[in-house]
Amino acid sequence: MKDDYRQHAPATRRNREPILSILEKILPQPGLVLEIASGSGEHAAWFAQNLPGILWQPSDIDPSCNYSIKMWANDISQPSVLPPLTIDASSPDWPVQKLLDDLNAIVCINMIHIAPWDACRGLMQGAGKFLPSGGILYLYGPFHQPHVTTAKSNIKFDQSLQQQDTRWGVRHLDKVKETANENDLNHTDTIEMPANNLSVVFTRR
Repeated sequence: MKDDYRQHAPATRRNREPILSILEKILPQPGLVLEIASGSGEHAAWFAQNLPGILWQPSDIDPSCNYSIKMWANDISQPSVLPPLTIDASSPDWPVQKLLDDLNAIVCINMIHIAPWDACRGLMQGAGKFLPSGGILYLYGPFHQPHVTTAKSNIKFDQSLQQQDTRWGVRHLDKVKETANENDLNHTDTIEMPANNLSVVFTRR
């Protein structure tokens, strides 16, 4: 395709089906989902096509990602993918006021380990602030779990992340849950996923 500036994340094709199987069960339908750190936009396009009752609001801090998101949405001609928002998860000010009447879930895939801890803290604060009671926060990615031996692949991944940026790294699930609880979010489920990843679900009190 000429002038195709869509970005491609190799992990997306591997994980989108397993993630979809979880989202089909936990997301309110019909509903409005805010995706934080949408990256390439491939997930937004895929989920919008396969979750017909969901209006999908992608976002990213990176302008090149937001452009890619637009191109993926245009490629599928899917009106349920809204134009992307520029959101810094670590900021207290998310431009989501127009969504609040309908917003009932936030999805964040593979973000908190490739960002400073402030991004995870900000994600929890945003979810606690903007989700209604009963709203869903869904996280996907690798985690260290208490009393569970971390897979060797995740240990190596953690090391490689910290070599790139000392503020990055595979997060400890108990600390993530503690931060969520501080922001009126109850941990409701942890689901083992392929490739040593987890789906972690929270519900707004």
